[in-house]
Amino acid sequence: MDAVKLEGGAEVGDVVSAIVRRGIPVMGHIGLTPQTSSAHGGFRVQGRRANQALRLIDDAVALEKAGAFAIVLELVPAEVAAAVSERLTIPTIGIGSGAGCDGQVLVWHDALGLSTSPCGRHVRRYADLYGTTLQALRSFAQDVRSGQFPTEDETWHMSSDEADAFEAASA
Repeated sequence: MDAVKLEGGAEVGDVVSAIVRRGIPVMGHIGLTPQTSSAHGGFRVQGRRANQALRLIDDAVALEKAGAFAIVLELVPAEVAAAVSERLTIPTIGIGSGAGCDGQVLVWHDALGLSTSPCGRHVRRYADLYGTTLQALRSFAQDVRSGQFPTEDETWHMSSDEADAFEAASA
């Protein structure tokens, strides 16, 4: 891998520093942290209260000082994400955190509509591939069951000399 992404703020600063000192780039991730979301009230916007917003700013600054090369801001109010972005020299990548971040990310399963799971309001579906994918997989399964796949055109064979050698060797 080219880098690691580590969730958490100031409390993981020493870990970020240690990883960076060993030559591995680290991207920070604050706000909603999916791997630890249950400890923070579930999948909810983080930093809506002033004291929480200030903590996110402190966390971002601590991550930058620890050596993070960028920070993901997930489900952070736009005003807070913009304030974080203004204070840092490293880029911020927003997901559901407004246009004030330096870049944006969208989970590709959501963007492509690869599931029927409900999405948050920060998600824009650019396609609806769930139905198309499901139909394609059903068609494939049916073709396998009926013997229509694979055809001779979709099958590899040995040359006749190699087939003869194989037959003689395996007899």
